[in-house]
Amino acid sequence: MKIKSRYYSLIIIFLFCAVPLFAEGSGNNSHSTIVGSVGIAILAATAMAYIGHILKQPLLLAYIAAGVIIGPRIGFGLIENFDDIEKISEFGLILLLFLIGLEIDIKKLKQSGKSLVLSGLLQFPVNAAAGIGFFLLLGYAFGGGNYDLVYLAACCSLSSTAIVVKLLYGKFELDTLAGRITLGILVFQDIWAIVLLGIQPNLGNPDVLQIILSFGEGFLLVAVSMLLSRYVLPRIFKSIAKVPELILVSSLGWCFLVCGGAAFFNLSLEMGALIAGVSISTFPYNLDVIAKIVNIRDFFVTLFFVSLGMQIPNPLDNPSLLITVAVATLFLIASRFISIFPVLYSLKNGLRVSLLTPINLSQISEFSLVIASLGVSAGHITHDTMSIIIFIFVITSILSTYMIKYNNFIQKTAAAALKMIGLKEIQSGEEEDNAAPGKEIALLGFYRTASSLLHEILDVQSGNPDIALKDKLVVIDFNPEVHESLQSLGVKVVYGDISHLDTLHHAGIHDVKVVISTIPDTILVGTNNLKIIKHMKDICPYAKVIVNAESIERALKMYAEGADYVFIPRILSATNLMGVIDTILSSRQDEITSIKQKEIEMLKTRYEVIR
Repeated sequence: MKIKSRYYSLIIIFLFCAVPLFAEGSGNNSHSTIVGSVGIAILAATAMAYIGHILKQPLLLAYIAAGVIIGPRIGFGLIENFDDIEKISEFGLILLLFLIGLEIDIKKLKQSGKSLVLSGLLQFPVNAAAGIGFFLLLGYAFGGGNYDLVYLAACCSLSSTAIVVKLLYGKFELDTLAGRITLGILVFQDIWAIVLLGIQPNLGNPDVLQIILSFGEGFLLVAVSMLLSRYVLPRIFKSIAKVPELILVSSLGWCFLVCGGAAFFNLSLEMGALIAGVSISTFPYNLDVIAKIVNIRDFFVTLFFVSLGMQIPNPLDNPSLLITVAVATLFLIASRFISIFPVLYSLKNGLRVSLLTPINLSQISEFSLVIASLGVSAGHITHDTMSIIIFIFVITSILSTYMIKYNNFIQKTAAAALKMIGLKEIQSGEEEDNAAPGKEIALLGFYRTASSLLHEILDVQSGNPDIALKDKLVVIDFNPEVHESLQSLGVKVVYGDISHLDTLHHAGIHDVKVVISTIPDTILVGTNNLKIIKHMKDICPYAKVIVNAESIERALKMYAEGADYVFIPRILSATNLMGVIDTILSSRQDEITSIKQKEIEMLKTRYEVIR
């Protein structure tokens, strides 16, 4: 443990030493300013991430702290102009919203029904009304060109998509009922934000026509995207599906094409990315795209949170505001429960879902910072009000990081208290959905051996219908022809590249009992059977693992690594062939001819996906 601590310490010291070197190297060269600023931001974020890891703190807080340290307002001023980093970090939000769209299952959203629609419609207006009443009590007034009250109420009614989705995504809770309702409310908040942006330029006399026009342009963008995704994109994606890298590039190209359409209609790029993701979320390739974009997204999202830390004002400049910030933070958290819990509980979602959703949304949105910044530029609010909104954002971001991390514990504690005052638990029928729910056998990759194995599984099931092995099987592969054939046989298949660990995570194989890899290392690209054994320990630690080996030495290594069974095709072939040789040597010519004829008839009638 001491050696490990020293190792971490040396890495942290090295990284912090590299930061000023980067700052010195990029200070006087305008061509390298952006590269230098990004380099400083990433080095500082990495160093703080190591410290956060040692202290077992969330990475988001480490990134914000890195921004504070290198920023011009509180820290050492290693980066004086954070506009470049802020612009680059916008890619992170675009990719984040694109991934959210890919995660959205329209069928599951429909199943959420009234719960999602009513909570989404009512959350913002109820929150805003409560906010107006609260800030009136704090002494804020409305009228005479002073709009601080309205801005504070509205900004405190929006939640952070970046924080919520990243944390729920990391906990694999986006596809739970509470996760879907949380995501639905965030989408409705984006719609409310569009309304706010439409009203904002003419706050005293809102232009209703402009608001209606914005909605019309949004619906047009959705309609065109959906039509293209239904009639054009499937053919394009199918033609390139055998090359996973092209699927990734094509998906990103589609994302930025729709973002360009959003910009043309004066909508937010993030909204365009969300529409792009939703429009192809039903494609069989979405899990693989998600797995590969995650790492790209994390780079840009890291820059987003570093740039956020750089914008935090120095609290010593106006200490009296901190009291208002503290009280407003407590109100914001309470207001989420006021606006969301009664709606969800009255619709019989149960205490668990009704509590988890407001817990997840207990922070202020990065969109609020944009709205407040525009308000300062328009002269609607003072700089003090802007500082209050920024501080609330920072504090609630930190608090909600822990609240989401421990949301199940908080929910159970709150539920116990509510039961004491008479509220009863209601069965909500929530299911923890996976890509492969209820499957017991995961077949990684599908080639000739897997095809023959599937035939044997189907043959056993046809002889004994009670043995429903086919219904317990899920196949993960990226060959579109294989997908069509397997789906026609009623076999669950997930499009994905098994060389990517995130793809296997998203395939939902955490609870399977058996994992089988029949493809030899010479054919596998980007991974091998030894790596697959190691990955399975993390993804499905209780599953039995069966893998393919091409040599005895390799097989022994796989057993040492933890494989439960390693089959060597040449040894199995030799064993069967020895039986054939023995039969030929001990039989008459007519018997040999009969055996040969039976073998030919068997091969003719044997149906396999890959013949």
